[in-house]
Amino acid sequence: MRTCKVMLNTAADVTAFNRLVSECAHDIGLSSGRYLVNAKSIMGIFSLDLSKPVTLCAHFDDADRLFAELERFRVA
Repeated sequence: MRTCKVMLNTAADVTAFNRLVSECAHDIGLSSGRYLVNAKSIMGIFSLDLSKPVTLCAHFDDADRLFAELERFRVA
């Protein structure tokens, strides 16, 4: 499993992020505090507190391509 922090500031960011992760055949989650949602679920994403960074959890080993595509959403 590989993780990173992402920031989704606007509804357009959520839509673009969701579109990118939906193309992936593997399981991808987003967590905020004790909540974990499917990153391919736009309703799930909007149920999180998006005022602060959330953690992206890619549940597969070869996630380099996905992380490169999501680079604009990553935060340190």
